[in-house]
Amino acid sequence: MAKVKHLWSCSECGHTQPKWTGSCSICQKWNTFVEEVEVKERRFEALSEQLSQPLRVTQIETLSFDRLSTQMPELDRVFGGGIVRGSLSLIGGDPGIGKSTLMLQVAHEFSKQGLIVLYVCGEESAQQTSLRAHRLGVKSENLYLLSETLFSHIKLQIDRLRPDVLIIDSIQILYKQELPSSPGSVAQVRELATEFMHLAKGLGLSTFLIGHVTKSGEIAGPRVLEHIVDTVLDFEGDRHHGYRMLRTVKNRFGPTDEVAIFQMKAEGLAEVSNPSQIFLEERLLESPGSAIVPTIEGSRALLIEVQALVAKSAFPTSSRRSTGLDPSRLTLLLAVLEKRMHYQIHNCDVFVSVAGGLKISEPALDLGVIMALASSFSNRVLGQKTVVIGEVGLGGEVRSVPRIESRLKEAIHMGFEECFLPKRNMAGLSKQLTEKIGLKPVEYVDEALG
Repeated sequence: MAKVKHLWSCSECGHTQPKWTGSCSICQKWNTFVEEVEVKERRFEALSEQLSQPLRVTQIETLSFDRLSTQMPELDRVFGGGIVRGSLSLIGGDPGIGKSTLMLQVAHEFSKQGLIVLYVCGEESAQQTSLRAHRLGVKSENLYLLSETLFSHIKLQIDRLRPDVLIIDSIQILYKQELPSSPGSVAQVRELATEFMHLAKGLGLSTFLIGHVTKSGEIAGPRVLEHIVDTVLDFEGDRHHGYRMLRTVKNRFGPTDEVAIFQMKAEGLAEVSNPSQIFLEERLLESPGSAIVPTIEGSRALLIEVQALVAKSAFPTSSRRSTGLDPSRLTLLLAVLEKRMHYQIHNCDVFVSVAGGLKISEPALDLGVIMALASSFSNRVLGQKTVVIGEVGLGGEVRSVPRIESRLKEAIHMGFEECFLPKRNMAGLSKQLTEKIGLKPVEYVDEALG
């Protein structure tokens, strides 16, 4: 009998090596190696037997992709205009964020169009999933539920039904019997993703994989999982708020960083067509420490409220907390405020939050955060009809931001009359735009705070 050979695989990037080490030499992550049994022969059940032939690039016809509409305009926009037939999409998010709910709604919309949908609910029984389906009003003869975790059994049902859409909930719970490792391991996830890729491309089967996330918010499993799929979607938001944001991280058939916003209701996820109005409807008009910032998420501009609270600390070490904003970015802005503006904040507790549970990473938020901090520190209220745009450098200079016209148009649409913006963004603005809103160009932070 042949000796079984063991390997160590990195759970982050999939790198394998014969011995365990503390950190991975490829991705530099620590404590990510897990022991697995080496597989000598890998036979993919879904692999096509047809031999591919090389073609000249001039011989290949460039045709538009055949897309399926989800009947949800926001979701179609995230995918680049609809779901491409034969595509493989990966959806990740925190537990309870609404991944299964969204996929059941998508399955319902597809089945109403006459498409056959197979929903593999490996983590739940078919009865449990049907209870959620009835609550969402999902009733269709073309939607099939399959509670199974063994890939070979799933493959048999795919061959029998020949569905148009396949939904796997989730990829981490499935396994192949030929592999000795447990479900969710590096080898299992890698092999299963490759199998579903062959199925999607060979049968023209639009496939959705629901994936778990790690504590840091990244999709669990080897990085090769994200390389194999065509589209990677990140479902984020605060479970204590009703809003969810679906963000495109990777898309081979459309733009990346596109965003769709949903609101969780009793009957499921509802699209938010005007997110600026939703995020500003609970705003307190006469409250110090509040600033409105037009931010860009994907191809759309939306207005968000940045709230800051600066209070004297009762302890020797002051606290610095942020929600929806990078903590290191907040520390940098506080240093600029103290060094360049001479604000004595070192002995104060500072709290900054982006209202609505959103997470904003773009630097155009900087000037709004600084003005909200200054407003709370001096107990002065910013103008009710004022928005703030600008990136702040270490020297206290206000740097230009991209797509300034889209931000200004959204501010005008929501009824704002005044805008602090970088001086360098004034060049090229159309006269029609500048006549509708009062512009206050600033070159340094102190000009905005003065």
